Order: sequence, then structure tokens, then C-alpha cells
Amino acid sequence: MTGVMKFNNETAMKAIDRPYPKIINGASQFVIPVFQRDYSWSEENCRQLWKDILAIAADSGDRGHFIGSVVYVATGDSAAGFTRWLLIDGQQPVTTLTLLLTALRDHIRDKGWQGSENGPTPKRIEAYFLRNVQEEGDREVKLRLRRHDDATLQALVNAQELPVEPSPRIRDNYELFRELLLEEDPETVYMGVNRLVVVDVTLERGVDDPQLIFESLNSTGVDLSPSDLIRNFILMRLPEKDQTRLYEAYWCKIEALFRGSERVFDNFIRDFLALRAKAAKLERSDRVYVGFRREFATIGADPQALESLLADLLQRARHYAAFAVRSSDDELGRAFASLRRLGDVPAIAVMRLYEAHETTGSLNRTEFLEAIGLLESYLLRRVIIGAQTRGYGLEFAKLAYRIDDTRPLASLKVAMARMPATYAFPGDTEFEKALLEADIYHKRVCFHLLDALENRGSKEASDTSTYSIEHILPQNEKLPEAWRAMLGPDWQAIQQTWLHSLGNLTLTGYNSRYSDRPFHEKKTIEGGFAESSVRLNLDIRDALAWTNVEIEARGHRLAKRALEIWGRLDADPTLIREMETADKKARANRRTVDQVAMTAEASALFALLRAQIIETFPDVIEMAESKSVSYHDPEFFLELIPRKRSIGLLIALDFNEVEGHDGFAQDTADYTFVVNASHQGGVLVVVHDEGDIDRAMVLVSQARELIAGA
Repeated sequence: MTGVMKFNNETAMKAIDRPYPKIINGASQFVIPVFQRDYSWSEENCRQLWKDILAIAADSGDRGHFIGSVVYVATGDSAAGFTRWLLIDGQQPVTTLTLLLTALRDHIRDKGWQGSENGPTPKRIEAYFLRNVQEEGDREVKLRLRRHDDATLQALVNAQELPVEPSPRIRDNYELFRELLLEEDPETVYMGVNRLVVVDVTLERGVDDPQLIFESLNSTGVDLSPSDLIRNFILMRLPEKDQTRLYEAYWCKIEALFRGSERVFDNFIRDFLALRAKAAKLERSDRVYVGFRREFATIGADPQALESLLADLLQRARHYAAFAVRSSDDELGRAFASLRRLGDVPAIAVMRLYEAHETTGSLNRTEFLEAIGLLESYLLRRVIIGAQTRGYGLEFAKLAYRIDDTRPLASLKVAMARMPATYAFPGDTEFEKALLEADIYHKRVCFHLLDALENRGSKEASDTSTYSIEHILPQNEKLPEAWRAMLGPDWQAIQQTWLHSLGNLTLTGYNSRYSDRPFHEKKTIEGGFAESSVRLNLDIRDALAWTNVEIEARGHRLAKRALEIWGRLDADPTLIREMETADKKARANRRTVDQVAMTAEASALFALLRAQIIETFPDVIEMAESKSVSYHDPEFFLELIPRKRSIGLLIALDFNEVEGHDGFAQDTADYTFVVNASHQGGVLVVVHDEGDIDRAMVLVSQARELIAGA
């Protein structure tokens, strides 16, 4: 493809898609300008390039894989048949590929590897990628770096001893590729490298200003954003007419949704990719473009495929932005705003719920509001009890994956009920205890909590935007005498215990006026509690004194109200069991029992045990673990662990539930772990021969009956 690249609207030049070997092959040399930074690609960058090379090599088609642009200008000191280029942009991938190919050459040479007739050889690699075989001296190598990077690179290319103080990045990335090559076919790697594609941009000396272009490419100002990169990735290969049509119909509308909210756009792409692939790991915000490019690498320049992608992006962007960027003033918009104040991590789940509401129509408005309220309740309850918040992004992504279009609200509840213990939905008892006993004032949700207690459910909401949090019993350690007299001789202990509790906190627009005044003055001054229109202050207005008794009573009343606003999770137990069973069956299908390694003797015993287990429990779920086989119905009750000449049975029983403690069953309660087991606890039985099986099955049946009755 040939196009025009512009920099600062002052210069333009042709850009050509070209295979990387065509760039580096021939009698030429690339020199890194002195103003360029040192080589900086990390191990992560190198591993990603390695993955891309293997992926494109495995592709059955003949397409290439784009790795960026190479921008260069003649240095002015070239000779007949030889050209030296100043590499303006592309240093990182070009250097990394030079290191990879040097490592490939050395791997082939050291291992004595022999490939196909057209495969890589040390001679070919050097001639095509590393050296100018007809040149000598400084011209002999195809790439010259700057500063101490160059000495290390040249030592590697020339197979010489490294400098005393080598460049760490150059050395480490070369050694990384040497390690990776131990696990891969050199011919595959060579094929992948030969299918890499760059945008070849050759500048004309005297016409194009290399410094101006370099500043544009490497500006300390605003770099290309993920939005820019993704837009170009989608549209740049299309004819101009299709570019304009798709941009106006879709992309400009997506940009408008996130205008001024670039970080939210990055998060949207991250969550869009996660939802599409049900990813086990979310892309980092600085790698969303890379993830997008990888996901849609094969989409090419097909206008229909691109339009379908853009239509999907626009629809989901509307859903995402409705929650994460702007909220309308209707009931749903206010629910979004309230949830967003607690965090933006639920956005992926909200996007999925919105799809069920608007696209499939399986979630009505009332259910949608209930689902949003449930997410808010989850977040607020966990903040109040002091639960961990790290890792929320992936947990909310998992919730989104598990929302079923046929029953979205019910499936959301079940997914929340099945969250790991670390991320469990707090129950009423735990929530209420924290509301009554915790330091609420220093919780980041304190204002949100008080505002909701004031306004939630009211048709005449108070405008709290100018209010601040007021301690009714003052914070001053040197309480005025009137307060000390009211609280009694234990005033210090009372103040310390109840000061930041829920019962002593309220909202007011007169915080500075109240100050440390005695309680009766706080009530009776102009704008005092006696005149307050804030509903939170009604019981303060009616109180004759303000001691621990009144604070505790008000705390209980507000806690009861909080339990109503941020309700508990009620999930259908039958549906929970159904989904647990479905998940375990899906997991069981990922790996077969014959993939578990075992000796011939153990295999014979295993076959006998397995046949009896399946006959006794026909609905059992059999799951191949890494070194064992476990059984569930749907709860775990048995694990078979192959040994050299026996089979260990880890059975889900407490040792005190085993009758006749004669040594056949061992208590694992005090074991650090059971060798090769994927589960913990229970009793361990070892089956040495067929005669032990019936006795062992008695305990297995007992464990199965116990989980069935649980």
C-alpha cells in the first residue's frame, strides 16, 4: 500500500507497506541518530514480538504482520552501491529483530541444526539481515547503534566477547531469544520474521526536515492516543470513499461519546476486548491498542467486516459511556451516577446489563435498576467493612461474562454469590456491625453514605452539593466545659469511642458556624439543628442532650435505613447449584483423564476404581487435574492421586467421621499438603490392590452422601 504521511502539516512523503527483509537486505546500513534515546525495549516487548512472529508463521494464509513504521533519511556520505541511512523512527523493533536474528544464527551454529533447502542458515542470516558481505570495516554491519549499546551489539553480531560493562538491555534481550529458541523450530521463527511488514517511509534529504519529523514522532507533548491508533488501524487500509463513510457513520460518533475522557475510552477498549474473548487477564491501559490489533489482526481491508466491527463498537460504546461518562437525569441515569461515585470498575458489567436491557430486551427497566443497586450495594458494603478492593477489575469482568441473556438479573445474582471468598458480598450482620462500630468519617464513602441516607427514595431531595460533614459531638480534644459536663466524667472515652461513628455524623451547610459550640447552641443558633430542613437532623433537633446514648440510638436507626438502601444479596440456591455444575462440566471438558500421567500398575488400579465410581455415581463430574483426577457432584468429594504402584484417595471426610480407626484412613488435617493433590483436607486412603477397593468405596460413598445432604 502506498499513501502519504504528514507531519505538522508542513511536510509529506510517500509511505509504503514493505516486508521487513526488503528494508534490511541489500548493501545499506542504518545508523541511529545521536539525538535518539538508547535502546529500551523490555523483556515484555520482546516476548510480545516473539508471540507475533510465531502467530504469523502459523497463519495458513500469506498475509503479513505489521510491526510499525521505519522512517529514515540518507546520511549524505553514501558511496556507489552502498547507502547509509539515518534511522529517524523504528529503532526499537529494528534493533530487537537484529538481536533475534543474531540469536537465531548462533543457535543454528551451536546446535548444528539442519533445516529445509530454503530454511535459515548462519550464512543466509548474516547476508540478509546482519552484514553487508561485500563491505569492510565500519560499513560491514547493517545496524549501528549509539553510545555503549553499539559496542555490545557489534560484539554479539561479530560473535566476540562482550564489553566489560555491556548494555544490559542488548545483552539480556539477546539471551532471552537464545532461551526462547530452545523451545521453537528455527524454521518457524525464520518464516515469521520474513512475513513481518513495516511502513517504509524514506525521506528526501534537502526536502524533508529529519529533525522536524523526529520531533513529531517523538514529541514530549501529546503522543498518538489509543483512539488515534485504533482509528487508523481500522480505516487506513480502505479506499478514501469507504474511509469517509465509515468514519462519519460510526467512528466520529464513538469519539464524541468519549471526547475529553481519553482514559475512559482506553478502559472501554480494554473491557470490550475482555468481554469479546472472556479474557482471564485484562489488558493494561497502555496496551489496549496492541490488544485490539492482535484481536482483529485478520480483519484486513474488508469494508463489510470493518463496518460490522464498527457497528458493534458504537453500540457497546453507547452503553459504556452512558454509565462511565455521562448520566441522564432520569432514574436510570441517577442510579448510574450513584454507582459511578463508588468506582468505575463495574462499567464492564453495566455494559453487559445494558445490552440485555436494550439489545436483547431480556432485562426490563425495573430489573436493570435492581441490578445497578445490587452492584452499588456490593461496593459500598465492602468499603464499610474494610474489605480489599485490589483486583476488582477482573472480578467485575468475570461477573459480566456470567450474565446470561435469558435470565440476566438472576444470573448476575448467582455470579455474585459465587465470587471468591476474598471478594464475597458482605452479609447484613457484618455490614450492620461495621456501620455501628467502624470509623465511618474516614471512609471514602462517608459523604455518599450520608447523602443517600438523606435523599434516597425521597421525591423532595435535598441539594447536598454545598454541604459538608458535621460532627455533632465536636472533634476538638479540648472539649468546651459544657460538653464535658453533658458527657460526664468519662467524656474523653466517650468522645474517642463515638466521635467518628455513624450516629455522630450528619450533613449541614453551617459547619463553620456550629464549630465547637455547646449542643444547645448548635440547636438554637440561626441555621441551627432546630431550624434545619435536613432530614438527617430531625432526631438531633428533638434530642435534649447529645451523649453516647443518643449517638448509639441514632446509629442504630441510620444503620437500619442503610440496610434497606443497600440491600443484601438473595440468589436462587437451585440456580447456584445449576451454574456450579455447568461450570465444572465445562472445566472437565478442557482436559481428559488420559492426559494424567501414571504408571502401568497405577493405571490398572485407576481403571478399576474409576469404573466403580462411575457405576455407583452415574451423575458424577470427573475432572482431570494436573497430576490427579477429582470427582464432584457438584461439590468435591473425592480425588484419585496416582502413585508408582498404588492410588491415593483423598476423600472429603473429617477424620472423626471415619468408623474403626485402624490405620486404613489417614487424617490430613495437619498435613502441609498432600503430594500431587489439587485439593486439601479430608482423609487419605491408599489402595494397593483390588482387595482394598471395596473398603475404600465405603468411605467414598459416605463422603458423597454427606455432600448430598449438605
